[in-house]
Amino acid sequence: MYWNRKAECMSRDELRALQVERLRATVRRAYDSVPHYRKALDERGVRPEHIRGIDDLRLLPFTTKQDLRDNYPYGMFAVPLREVVRVHASSGTTGKPTVVGYTRNDVGTWAELMARTIGCGGGTPDTVLHNAYGYGLFTGGLGIHYGAELMGVTVVPVSGGNTRRQVMLLKDFGPTMLACTPSYALHIAEVMGELGIKKEDLRLRNAILGAEPWTNSMREDIERKLGVSAVDIYGLSEVIGPGVASECQDKSGLHIWEDHFIPEIIDPVTGENLPPGEKGELVFTSLTKEALPIIRYLTRDISSIVPGTCTCGRTHVRMSRISGRTDDMIIIRGVNVFPSQIEEVLLQFSEAEPHYQLVVDRQANLDQMEIWVEVSARFFSDQVKGLEGLRRRIEELIESTLGISVRVKLVEPKTIPRSEGKAKRVVDRREVYKEQG
Repeated sequence: MYWNRKAECMSRDELRALQVERLRATVRRAYDSVPHYRKALDERGVRPEHIRGIDDLRLLPFTTKQDLRDNYPYGMFAVPLREVVRVHASSGTTGKPTVVGYTRNDVGTWAELMARTIGCGGGTPDTVLHNAYGYGLFTGGLGIHYGAELMGVTVVPVSGGNTRRQVMLLKDFGPTMLACTPSYALHIAEVMGELGIKKEDLRLRNAILGAEPWTNSMREDIERKLGVSAVDIYGLSEVIGPGVASECQDKSGLHIWEDHFIPEIIDPVTGENLPPGEKGELVFTSLTKEALPIIRYLTRDISSIVPGTCTCGRTHVRMSRISGRTDDMIIIRGVNVFPSQIEEVLLQFSEAEPHYQLVVDRQANLDQMEIWVEVSARFFSDQVKGLEGLRRRIEELIESTLGISVRVKLVEPKTIPRSEGKAKRVVDRREVYKEQG
């Protein structure tokens, strides 16, 4: 379903002309109203009038999460606070939170983009949406909520937590669409099993899942356990929240809403742009945001631009699903390792659950990685021989996939902590040694 066919299917020429017009206006607004951007452009000898086309993006400075923290809380805003009707912020677990603001027009734009996203996921005005994303300072819950209401969808604003209650509402309220993180969707399926509720007892047909990297194997697992068609959605607070990009039912890449954002893929080391098909760091420039215009924001997410056009008819360029983060990558003995690679391997073993953690340590000045893997309840037993065989097979497949040897530790069911939001996949104990050294 299209929510806004005219916008979603406009010609590439029309789209490019609109981008140029909006980019020039955004750079002018940022230069005139945000001291950080005025200083950054002046240092590069760049003036707003130098920006004449999309290729001139390379003249502009990158923006980092640290820039937002250095200007905490409102220093990056381009409008007076009296014009800001909403403030959101990141969790701030690694320092000051990044604060983002929205004017009334920004909230309307956000709702429009989320309505498109829900349409991509199979939503219609007849949809009943169970929204299990967190409400509050996190952008997920309210972003999806406003888009659903704009479309005319019936929203069940459950937010996160209390999974047994969520399962009860899924059964009693009869929602047809689920919105949450992929890992939480699996946890819901797990609790359904504990309560004796089958997917056939629910009316779920679609799911829009995001906020963390996940694999196609994990998608298949979710679709099989919940009886849904699951699409990947993408967004981040600094750019607008959820609604930046979404898979359609073709599931061949996420359409980036290019009338509102310009994507780039860069080499994270050199900062140079990469061609379609090559993986690198995803960078976004906003085109319509009023309160917080963002220029060449370094997302740390790893993706690529998908070449060609989509059979769904939408003309907006597609990006590949996020395969990891540059700041989530683990380097073990010179090899780059992403949690998604481990997940892809584990989902090939029916005896294992898709709940795992990568525990990284340093012994005798050498980095070591141990992968904790939950064994399914039906397989877990005191038969050491069977468990040992499973452990060895997982280790062998991971070694052939990554090219390095790792230790696998099989743990009892329900041992790995569950998350209502983004799953914590990596425990890096090397940081402890840095602090003690």
